[in-house]
Amino acid sequence: MEEHIKKVYVPMTETGFYILYCLQEPMHGYNIVQRVLELTDGEIRISPGTMYGSLSKMERDGIIAFVREEEKRKIYRITELGRQVLELEIRRIRRLYRTVEGIGLQEEPAAGIELRCAQP
Repeated sequence: MEEHIKKVYVPMTETGFYILYCLQEPMHGYNIVQRVLELTDGEIRISPGTMYGSLSKMERDGIIAFVREEEKRKIYRITELGRQVLELEIRRIRRLYRTVEGIGLQEEPAAGIELRCAQP
């Protein structure tokens, strides 16, 4: 994988992550928007401008590919390069999760969430 691709895509934005995650199955932009709403319980709503700008950039970079057109909608899928990028990001997220789970969170609702570093 080119360093340029790693530098651009890892770490990923939530939008980029969800688009690649969804495109493990061929989909068009509107399907992705709906699927992301489902996956995030409505917390993340990808606007059309963000969606189509991201799809264009990802296609140019070779991490997704156009499959076919259905009813004037372009269907895309993740490429092998895209799978590699997605896997890097998933590993990064898992590492973050393990770090948080290993350290624990100090629960003080009034003060918010504070991470505490473990003592060696």
